Amino acid sequence: MSPSETAAPSPADLLAAMPFATRLGIELHEAAPDRAVGSLPWSPGSCTVGGALHGGALMALADSVGAVCAYLNLPPGAGTSTVESKTNFLRGVASGSVHATARPLHVGGKLVVVQTDLRDDKDRLVGQTTQTQIVLAAKDGAGS
Repeated sequence: MSPSETAAPSPADLLAAMPFATRLGIELHEAAPDRAVGSLPWSPGSCTVGGALHGGALMALADSVGAVCAYLNLPPGAGTSTVESKTNFLRGVASGSVHATARPLHVGGKLVVVQTDLRDDKDRLVGQTTQTQIVLAAKDGAGS
């Protein structure tokens, strides 16, 4: 089901649909078609050598928040899936939280492209992810 078929889903409802993100400790604070905002607190279980958050954890944060932004831009009945993602890591994070802000760069009939900025508690850019989400049309009978 796409968001335009029913009342806009809450950030809690959207996060509940992503068990992996929930398991990692990702939080979703805002969710709208023009901007989605979430965060990931530092934890020892999400780190690599030296106590820095693992790049995979940062990418999961960006992908999750970016996917919410893409999802909220879908036409009725459509679904989405990430088909490409590129992340630049700019600094390590060894404490606090990482904050993700995702905005659509392109919303088309076949693709949605989202850019997600990752920032630390001091508002320094930690990384930037650009992901492409395919628009998956509803299957016959689905959503009818």
